[in-house]
Amino acid sequence: MLSAVRSAIPVPVRRLMGFDLRGMVSIALWIARRRHGVPTGAVAVSYARAQTPVTALFLFFMVVELFALEVVLRALHAPVVLRTVILLVDAYTVVAVLAMLAAAITRPHVVTPEEVRVRYGAFFDLRVPRDRIADVRRVGNHNERGMVTVVDDRLAVAVSSQTNLVLDLTEPVTVVRPLGRQARVRTVRFFADDPAAAHAALRPATEPAQGRQCRQGRR
Repeated sequence: MLSAVRSAIPVPVRRLMGFDLRGMVSIALWIARRRHGVPTGAVAVSYARAQTPVTALFLFFMVVELFALEVVLRALHAPVVLRTVILLVDAYTVVAVLAMLAAAITRPHVVTPEEVRVRYGAFFDLRVPRDRIADVRRVGNHNERGMVTVVDDRLAVAVSSQTNLVLDLTEPVTVVRPLGRQARVRTVRFFADDPAAAHAALRPATEPAQGRQCRQGRR
């Protein structure tokens, strides 16, 4: 029965429902001062710092608007049903934005000896095996278009239109975009609040391979 119901719901709708669920979990994690998917010994690479102030300010004005609109509707003697519907819609929007902020903070990129996990809040999660990383580069792109984009075989996971780290892969990995579409990519660009520290955490696994290439070049 559950599989029949699941198959009847389009993939984009199921993924949107999943975003909401993970967003609510992220709020709980934020309140508890915990992070999702960061095992012991892993390096958490934050990316929320660049957008948190703007999102928090936007959230503040949304809350002010919610209460101001309620006052105006009461002054106009609007029906209780109408006021309730508008209040619920506005409250849900506030919670959704709060969930986006919490997800970005509690779901950082993660570097372990086995893999690099590139994420964007509750919307995107890519695991790249460390043995597929040929090189790690620092860049300074400020004109990225969109949050998660794929052009040819190049993936960009941008924050405030910025990426500052690039993973060049030895072979493609499969990417599942936010609404379910898949692609194969050989290059991954993403953003880190501290690209120098992230670059240092990523380098050790790639150094041996580069050392072998240098030795082969000297022969």
